[in-house]
Amino acid sequence: MGPDRRSVLLGALGAAAGAVLAGCARESGVRVPELVIATGPPGAVFREIGAEIAVLMRERLPGTEVVTVDTNASHDNLYLLEDGNAHLGLSSLDSTLDHESEISEGGVLSAVGRLYDSFVHLVVPEESAIRGLDDLAGLRVSVGSKDSGTEFTAQRILRETGLSAETVLMDQAASAEALASGGIDAMFSLTGLPTPAIAGLARERDVRFIDLSGTAGVMADAYPESYFQATIPATTYHGVPACPTMSTPNLLLCRSDLPDDLVFEVTDTVYRGAARLAAQRPEAAQINVRTGISTGLVPLHPGAERWYRENKPS
Repeated sequence: MGPDRRSVLLGALGAAAGAVLAGCARESGVRVPELVIATGPPGAVFREIGAEIAVLMRERLPGTEVVTVDTNASHDNLYLLEDGNAHLGLSSLDSTLDHESEISEGGVLSAVGRLYDSFVHLVVPEESAIRGLDDLAGLRVSVGSKDSGTEFTAQRILRETGLSAETVLMDQAASAEALASGGIDAMFSLTGLPTPAIAGLARERDVRFIDLSGTAGVMADAYPESYFQATIPATTYHGVPACPTMSTPNLLLCRSDLPDDLVFEVTDTVYRGAARLAAQRPEAAQINVRTGISTGLVPLHPGAERWYRENKPS
């Protein structure tokens, strides 16, 4: 995130950072003055899932001002959490693991739980001559917005495969517009299924995805905790065939210093509200108690741990 934009966020949210710790009491329920959730950019699933979680949290904590912050996604959210300027935030697992010191024992970040998986999309116009990753060499390719999970993963793919392309930084909505107008040759997107920006693009013009099955194997070998072989189903986007790719889980993170009772309430709200979330965003159908604890090397917050212990599936 650029320093100017970040300083604005720090100033706007600074007062909220300590307010949760000072204002939490367990009487008839958790009471906090403000809860800040870091989400994502225009056209991204993070932004919409974060907004829906905020709706549920406002109902659970009626005396709390629940604030959603539009961000550039994973790394942006991690920085806000680390700086104490957000209390909850969404992040892909691969991006989170890159912040090793912050998730180690005694670190400032913990997990509420695993939510759903994001899939790498490499999108090109249907008529494009691009048939494989190697064909991107020298072409103009969007790798997502700065400090996003898309940027992190796309740049990691390019490094691991030794491919050199002319990369540009655009959020998902801007990337889709640029691809439609011919401003770029291809776009990467690390996102849930379906992502609004790509769904809108596929309705407007013919596009296809590049097969990343070989790349997925390379990435899974290099980062076995982060990436998994996957397929984008044919029913996901209008007129776009199924395509092999790779996925990484998404986590709902929180600051480790949040009170246990508050994080217990957040965990309860998200997992009991999964059906309502799924009614708005189909990715949320993946949210369940059985996979919620599968956060890899990222430790669960004690409040979330307690919720899972008390709500073990039978």
